[in-house]
Amino acid sequence: MSPADSAIHGWNGITYRVVSAPRTEMQIDLQVPLVMDSVVQDGRRMTYRRDGNAFFVTAALPQAVGSEQTITAYYHGRPRVAKRPPWDGGFIWSHDSLGHPWIATANQGLGASVWWPNKDTQADEPDSQRIAITVADSLLDVSNGRLRRTIRNGDGTTTFEWFVQNPINNYDVAVNIGSYAHLHDEFEGQQGALTLDFWPLAYHRDTASAQFKQASSMLRCFESWFGPYPWYVDGYKLIETPHLGMEHQSGIAYGNHYQNGYRGIDLSGTGWGLRWDFIIVHESAHEWFGNSLTTADVADMWVHESFANYAEALYTECLFGTQAGAEYVRGNRARVRNDGPIVGQYGVNNEGSGDMYYKGGNMLHTIRQIIGNDSTWRGILRGLNATYWHKIVTGQQVQDYISHHAGLDLSRVFAQYLTTTRIPEFEYATYGGTLRYQWGNVVPGFDMPVRVTVAPGRTVVLTPSTHWQAMRLPRGAGPTVQVDQNYYVTTWRVDAPPPCLLICR
Repeated sequence: MSPADSAIHGWNGITYRVVSAPRTEMQIDLQVPLVMDSVVQDGRRMTYRRDGNAFFVTAALPQAVGSEQTITAYYHGRPRVAKRPPWDGGFIWSHDSLGHPWIATANQGLGASVWWPNKDTQADEPDSQRIAITVADSLLDVSNGRLRRTIRNGDGTTTFEWFVQNPINNYDVAVNIGSYAHLHDEFEGQQGALTLDFWPLAYHRDTASAQFKQASSMLRCFESWFGPYPWYVDGYKLIETPHLGMEHQSGIAYGNHYQNGYRGIDLSGTGWGLRWDFIIVHESAHEWFGNSLTTADVADMWVHESFANYAEALYTECLFGTQAGAEYVRGNRARVRNDGPIVGQYGVNNEGSGDMYYKGGNMLHTIRQIIGNDSTWRGILRGLNATYWHKIVTGQQVQDYISHHAGLDLSRVFAQYLTTTRIPEFEYATYGGTLRYQWGNVVPGFDMPVRVTVAPGRTVVLTPSTHWQAMRLPRGAGPTVQVDQNYYVTTWRVDAPPPCLLICR
């Protein structure tokens, strides 16, 4: 790696098992402008052809079904520079305030092949990963997993060899190079002692020592809601980076400048978001939803981001109580744009709307209200992580799991919030001591139950449909009713009585 000219060179050894009669070619992804120098198997060069960002390699030797094979891809070049990291992916070539080189990678969405050759898909993961990075002797590299060896090469460079013992998303594999200090702690969690390793820039050591204490309370909260941290064997790390942050498995990228909130801002507008560090909380939630439980297609990225967004509210609840957590998630509604469906197009690397964060979090909060039992809800969250521990899933599998274990058909609720830009509208009218109500602005067959205060001190659970229904109001009821604000819906009071004066379905 050469910071002077923003160039890298290296190799990747890919071990694979032949599970069926192989095709004539194997695809290895490596994005322009990087160059593949050679691909070698058993000492023989393999032939290949390039098609854009993909190389199609022809095996040099027979590939027997059931055999385990290894190919090694050698490459070099100047990888794409991230202009707006982490949203615009690639390499970040930077310097800290003392002028030391400070380099990192961030490539979710764009793909890991922006800086190393691999099978660049979320639908499959290597079962382990060796990461060896060579840098100048004055610098450190901190990557995922555990540091296995440090090799002084005698030429002014040092190689840091890290190893991840668990399956890992390609986009999670990270390089973090800088003049770092190292802080160490331990967390007594549900699977025993978990190592906490913090890597701030050296001159931020004292500040990091104070701010990163939040990691322990975060882990305690998330383990209570989601189950054990998924990577005890690989540890937990926070690494200061020149970009805002990213959920790099077992090595969270941190660039929030040691302040609470999101760059010092409370995204919810409620004040609760300034009581904790957004990057520590949000990115660490992805260790469960995103890194351990990973969607096969980025069209289902709502599974990663909706749960991580809702995790922020759960952490607020853990620290300050149920009402605080509810206020936080409701405050996020002001950021919902409803500019497109949350679920993207499948098979074309399309993530869907950014509403997967705030709207998705409020969808989950609404489902919690529908279920109406926090023990059941906690069991669902923990069960999702236990059932899909270190696995690839689809969004439909997650929906089906929640519906099955809630004992409810939530398919229309998911369809409403994930595939449309419409917010359900509780329409009602009060006439002659009767409340008439229905859902408007919804998908066909929408029948989500909702909690409604119909008179002072009198709350009922109604199950509106897309047809008018009726109930007799209790004495003392006024002309308006109040839907529980924890449901993400709107309310519309109809001034004129609905058409069914005597009988409503």
